[in-house]
Amino acid sequence: MSGDRRGGIDAEELLGSRGRIRVLRVLAESGGLNITEVARKTGMNYTSVERHLEKLKGLGLLREKRYGKIRIFEATFRTVVIRFERGKGVRVEKTPDRT
Repeated sequence: MSGDRRGGIDAEELLGSRGRIRVLRVLAESGGLNITEVARKTGMNYTSVERHLEKLKGLGLLREKRYGKIRIFEATFRTVVIRFERGKGVRVEKTPDRT
């Protein structure tokens, strides 16, 4: 996917936050987790984690499943590659998860 403003993943939105990267790494390694578990595994507070999860979901990198009041987030990708290419700019490419 492109890292520009035409509907792709914006590399600056993804890379601009250490917290967002930590949340993404935890979910990529752990599978589906609720907000409290992500907060515990990242060492971040609940509100920050919730904001990062919503942003990552908006970027198309996470999906949310609801079971009553419980919200489970999981990665929508198998891999994410960030490419810095001379003359082409920055691109974020994801390989979809097949589950």
